[in-house]
Amino acid sequence: MILTLHRYIFRELLKIFVLSTVAMSLILSLGFLLKPIQNYGISPGQIFHLLGYLLPITLTFVLPMGALFAASMVYGRFAADRELDACRASGISLWTLVYPALCLAILVAMANLILSFHVAPSFVQRSEKSVKANAEQILFRNLQRKGYYTLPKSTYKIYAEKADPQRKLLEGVIIVDTKNDNIQRMITAGSAKVDIQANADYNQATITALDTYRVDDLAPVYMEELVVSSQFESLLSDSIKFQKLDRLKSIRADKMKFFPVRQLAQQACAQLTIEAAGEYFNHVISASDKPIQLEDAEGIRTYLIRAKGCRMVETKDYTLEFLPPIQLTELDKIRNEVICKYESQQGICRLPDDAIGARLEIDLESPAWDRREGIHGVALRKFINNVLVPEPIRSKLADKPLLQTLQQVGEDSILVSRPSAKLMNYRKSLMIKLASVNDEIDAELHSRLVLGLGCVSLILTGTALGIYLRGGHLLSAFGASAIPAGLLIVFIMAGKQITKNPSTSAAMGVTVMWIGFVTLAALTLFLYRRLLKT
Repeated sequence: MILTLHRYIFRELLKIFVLSTVAMSLILSLGFLLKPIQNYGISPGQIFHLLGYLLPITLTFVLPMGALFAASMVYGRFAADRELDACRASGISLWTLVYPALCLAILVAMANLILSFHVAPSFVQRSEKSVKANAEQILFRNLQRKGYYTLPKSTYKIYAEKADPQRKLLEGVIIVDTKNDNIQRMITAGSAKVDIQANADYNQATITALDTYRVDDLAPVYMEELVVSSQFESLLSDSIKFQKLDRLKSIRADKMKFFPVRQLAQQACAQLTIEAAGEYFNHVISASDKPIQLEDAEGIRTYLIRAKGCRMVETKDYTLEFLPPIQLTELDKIRNEVICKYESQQGICRLPDDAIGARLEIDLESPAWDRREGIHGVALRKFINNVLVPEPIRSKLADKPLLQTLQQVGEDSILVSRPSAKLMNYRKSLMIKLASVNDEIDAELHSRLVLGLGCVSLILTGTALGIYLRGGHLLSAFGASAIPAGLLIVFIMAGKQITKNPSTSAAMGVTVMWIGFVTLAALTLFLYRRLLKT
């Protein structure tokens, strides 16, 4: 008889649980898809793929609510129809009747823990790969539809008159760099090829432009070929939130695998590199009569620069200004002869971006030039790119892991003796982020545990309230049960925010989360104690 009763109750629980879970999962999954549809213009075929990939994410939140709804409805109706009283009169205890709800609660808790720690993050990564695999199609589709596209998490906006997805070719291209809502530079090209590579820790878009003019605050400069590269983080992953357990462990061990840390480290590294180059240039100029010697990355040219010194340009990123008079000699390394000499009153040396391993650019304004054949004149501009950072700086940067080198900025003078305020601000932001990453990982791990284990108390509370409020409307029990669920979510969210707050300890935030769990468990015990008395 007991087994038959359990089957009857569990069948009713399962029926309502499945129906409510399916309905809520579809609604929430479509809500998750709105952002990638709006931001990336994914195709209808990709929508169905992503819907399947995002389903485990929604199930993490929907399973507890579906089970809560089923428990409150089934046991509320069970009590309202006097079936509960009949069973109690037959000598069947309340705990025996609640056994199916307890089994459902344990199953949901286990499923929730497995989903949150393993399945959902894995499916997020698969959805990320699905979008990455079609990232170029997304770019070309937006260019064909709107005529422009902004690279995700990037300052580059691309305009094109014609886009050919088969050949990965753009024609009539304009690339605008809009950092801090201001146009930093503009690149026009007759044609360009697009390549988007998906790495484990970040994505990289590389645009190779041909027949190119680059326009910035100085005069435009012509280049036969120009490569524009931009790194951006995952399109769908939400920082630490959707990472697998082993991935969280690897991020804790190596913070450079976390893109926000990598991005800050790249900015700090670029600023450190250009300041170290400035000190190196000034040391060479003051220590001897020898010119500054720089090599191009292809090993064909050598550049000798003479100037009175150099200084940082505070209004521009990663830029040094040479003090006049400036003399530049361009040598052919293969033939070992002078190609041309330049003299100018204004010139700069800069890093074009903050990518790790970026090459220097040298820019002279209105230089007078003199070739070895005795031909001379005045140019509008002399622009040299793809120049290697001086070898002493590159070797010192490679001696230690990048994060360790950046942490020592200001504490020793290995690379720069007097770091600028901008560099120290970059370092400070990086240190704050490094400290917060471990706190974010702790907050995410404990929030998953609290939510998963809390499912048991939550569903049992819904069962008790369904029995206790049997005289009212059936949905009143679910409405009352949603209050403890909302309080548990509030405790979890408050604990996560406290944990991430640098002014408070991570232990305090974790404690707040578990207080929510203990409070819910205490409420469950209180309700069942009252029911057992009545």
